[in-house]
Amino acid sequence: MVSKTFAIITDIHSNLVSLTHALSLINERNDVDQVICLGDCFALGPEPEKTMALLKSIPNCIFIRGNHDRYLLEKLWEDELPFLEGMDPYDPLCQAIVENEKWTAEMLGQEGVDFCESMKIAHREIIGNTLIEFTHAWYKRDDKPPTVSEAINWRNHVIEANPKIEKVLFIHGHVHVPRHQIIENLTILCQGATGLPFDRDQRGSVAFLTVNENDFIWDVNRYNYDHETTTLQLEERKPPFFENLKSTIKYASIRNDL
Repeated sequence: MVSKTFAIITDIHSNLVSLTHALSLINERNDVDQVICLGDCFALGPEPEKTMALLKSIPNCIFIRGNHDRYLLEKLWEDELPFLEGMDPYDPLCQAIVENEKWTAEMLGQEGVDFCESMKIAHREIIGNTLIEFTHAWYKRDDKPPTVSEAINWRNHVIEANPKIEKVLFIHGHVHVPRHQIIENLTILCQGATGLPFDRDQRGSVAFLTVNENDFIWDVNRYNYDHETTTLQLEERKPPFFENLKSTIKYASIRNDL
């Protein structure tokens, strides 16, 4: 019987401590056929250089580009009024995030540009009668997953082009909160975030997806890691926006009111 197991990491945001733990959980298993990273690898967090080195050490990993990885390529900070996920460009929070994007790019240098350029927009596999689509948010845009109607229309198009397909799995990141939504023969899944969860659960996440000819298993492993070390790294390096990031790590939610 044809079967394949994927290990999925996403939205790391240079949280090296959490990423290291996620990879240790992957390495403990002997059934993982493919590691996939769904993007937003570097910006915001304290250790972009070490995060990149660790990611590049993963054998045969498939990397999907997230919106923050795209900002690095586009040099968002050079725009007169940078557009950042609908935020007001005059908002000090938006300006601090843009400064963080610039700092991250400076830390990564040309190696970071080359790495982000090599990332894919999406990755698709067909196993038996199941089609699996991996992306950061969606292939049409990287800063918002598809609406339900968009997802259904996309599913219909996919099946029309591949008549043997009976099930469709859509795996995305970006939103930093778990999702498990079933719409007829379409299942939309998100594990949350490896490095920066927003669901008020401080634990990181790594997901394991096993697909065979007839069914699939979705297993999200939420794990504890050393938050204090990540916080200390933020305090030591002081990247722009680091005080807000400390609150996000502490509360596992966006707390810009503190």
